[in-house]
Amino acid sequence: MEKRLGALPVAAEFLRRLDVAGIVDGLCPGGASAHLTHGQVVEALVANRLTSPAPLVRVGDWARTWAVEEVFGIEPDLLNDDRLARALDAIAPELERIAGSVGARAIAEFGIDVSRLHWDMTSMSVHGAFPDGDQDGQYPVIGYGHPKDRRVDLKQVQAGLAVSADGGIPVHARVFGGGAAEVSQVVGAMKDLRGMAGEQDFLMVADSKLVSYVNVTALLAAGVDFIAPVPAAQVKDEVYAALDLTQAQLADWVPERDARKPAGEREAYRVLEDVHTLAGPRKRDPVHRLRRILVHSTAVAAGQCQAREKRLARAREEMDKLAGAAGGGTTRPAIRSRPGPGSSPPSAASPRACAGVSPPMSTASPPWPGTSTPTSWTPRPPSTAGTRC
Repeated sequence: MEKRLGALPVAAEFLRRLDVAGIVDGLCPGGASAHLTHGQVVEALVANRLTSPAPLVRVGDWARTWAVEEVFGIEPDLLNDDRLARALDAIAPELERIAGSVGARAIAEFGIDVSRLHWDMTSMSVHGAFPDGDQDGQYPVIGYGHPKDRRVDLKQVQAGLAVSADGGIPVHARVFGGGAAEVSQVVGAMKDLRGMAGEQDFLMVADSKLVSYVNVTALLAAGVDFIAPVPAAQVKDEVYAALDLTQAQLADWVPERDARKPAGEREAYRVLEDVHTLAGPRKRDPVHRLRRILVHSTAVAAGQCQAREKRLARAREEMDKLAGAAGGGTTRPAIRSRPGPGSSPPSAASPRACAGVSPPMSTASPPWPGTSTPTSWTPRPPSTAGTRC
């Protein structure tokens, strides 16, 4: 009988080196039977997802057409949906410990560099009612939240993933309910990553949800360095209005996409460093003073200038239509960008008029070590690096 082999031997070797079955059976004992342990079932499910994903009722059919018995020593008839469901029920209470143990094993076994870990969350929208009363509150509940795909009409479940800068290898994952606030999950993720990294120091990279007083306090207390964009609401307009582009330092870095362009056509970045203060909700809370780096991009500034001119042109057209409808002649009202507090009116020669000091973003260095593309330099609100001043 001919069977498909595919990547089963590769999957089996990785599962063996990660000791997935041993970790599952160690944390979920009592599932052993005369035929299969929970660990063996989980390894078979992982192999199925990596080769030819199938619903639970079809995993047995997959095992018959693939060389599962020859590679894993598991008879296909044993992989019925009832046995698979019992294994999933057994590992559900220990899922986070299993994921953490497997991640730690991967770091040790394959020598993954965890000196910089990137954490982010995403959402997955689902179709269906999913009443709260039919769900177990001990586990993440499918519900309404703030979906990434903007499908606010659908319920969702969320997932957080931490990957290493060394190859983007996933080392940790967690599942959250649909209504869980993303800002509230940073500390838990940090503690999990701290446990996996052991004694090694690491830099935690995340989005702007990291920069809250509670999160920063916990990160500083744990001695974890971090970097993230500062939420726009935490930086007042007066800060940008007072910036002097001539005082910024030119970054000695060229984006990969501009490497073959003439020097005059390349995107340039200028950086300024200052202090970001983060006060607590109570007067007695200590104020955190954090390093902040502002980055100005010539390409983004030019793009913003073009977008502003288009908006002004559309505004002029609308004003002309209104004037015509009112029976008057064509008018050209003076529409100018409103200067920030303390700044002079913009002019064509002013860097703030067109070149502009756009809401920059900050990072630790241009770019982070090991990165080849300037994703961390996409101009956004400034970032806060987690070091005390």
